[in-house]
Amino acid sequence: MDRTVTALIARKEMHDALRNRWFLLYSLAFAALALALSRLSLGGAGVAGFAGFGRTAASLVNLVLLVVPLMGLTLGAASVAAERENGTLATLLAQPVTRLEVLLGKYLGLGLALVASLSLGFGLAGAIIAVLGGALDAGGYVRLVGFAVLLAAANLSVGLLVSVASGRAGAANGVALFTWLGFVFFGDLGLMGTALALRLNAGDLFLVTIANPLAVYKIAAVSAITGTLDALGPAGVYATRTFGNWLPALLVAVLALWAVVPLVAAGVVLERRGVR
Repeated sequence: MDRTVTALIARKEMHDALRNRWFLLYSLAFAALALALSRLSLGGAGVAGFAGFGRTAASLVNLVLLVVPLMGLTLGAASVAAERENGTLATLLAQPVTRLEVLLGKYLGLGLALVASLSLGFGLAGAIIAVLGGALDAGGYVRLVGFAVLLAAANLSVGLLVSVASGRAGAANGVALFTWLGFVFFGDLGLMGTALALRLNAGDLFLVTIANPLAVYKIAAVSAITGTLDALGPAGVYATRTFGNWLPALLVAVLALWAVVPLVAAGVVLERRGVR
């Protein structure tokens, strides 16, 4: 694999993403909402210190759970399928490049665009926290941002898999939206229904929970903010007692798997399907 080729493709993808109107709209909306939530949670409520930080961080967690997966899925879904539809993918693969270089270049470029978008939103929110909240628990905030980046990377991989497997950009975007709705639905509401219908114990409920990257992020974020998972009920207590200090590493590993496995699957599908 030629790293120079991969870097060139990544640079092109990042520039294209930063000029994409929908991606810019998502990025600006995320930044504006993050800034507004931070200002309202700290300044509007007249609170400061750790309590104010916790309230702001909790608001940001809910914002991330809704916006970041949508950004990653739609950005990835619009990549390969659109180029296949307009014929530029065939032109690209006709050059002295491999499919692996193309896929990795796209993933890295789009991933950097997502990191830039998240940095803008969390940077503005962090500035408000620093001014109004005393910048307490900066380590927890950094961990919150790190988990959000992993969540974005995981959903970008899923989006690329959808894009590689789809013949048209419209179909890829539709599948990406339904995937996002599925992830959101099978969060708290879906887990509650599943637990009641199947009468799952705490251990089984935890296993079902970490099968959803959004739920994994929520567990990791709550742990980073409060240092405990008691607020998540029996599954949270089970996770804390079972894994202890190893729980953050486990959650990072699960999100990393969500980023790697769909990307590998996308590579296999692209190798077999090609430009068709």
